[in-house]
Amino acid sequence: MAVYVDDMMASFGRMKMCHMMADTTEELLAMADQIGVARKWLQKPGSHMEHFDIAMSKRRLAVAAGAVEVKRRDLGMLMRKRNGKSFDPDCVTCWEGGVS
Repeated sequence: MAVYVDDMMASFGRMKMCHMMADTTEELLAMADQIGVARKWLQKPGSHMEHFDIAMSKRRLAVAAGAVEVKRRDLGMLMRKRNGKSFDPDCVTCWEGGVS
């Protein structure tokens, strides 16, 4: 199982943001707690698109805590897999059992 952060750098005011997703809700919330992201910022809870938008400073903390750096496309493939749609099986976020 794993937590993932993508390479997106979207502007939000003066900040740059990326996405953080995980194989499970529990892992996602545990990482958010660990890096200081309030649970109230969870986007699309309970859906195949469940994630946090996090600042680059929080991304660095997540990576230091074990999050896997991936491309935006990888998170898109994870969402497709969760939604029962076709996905690229070579995508790192879609490996059975997550990234080791």
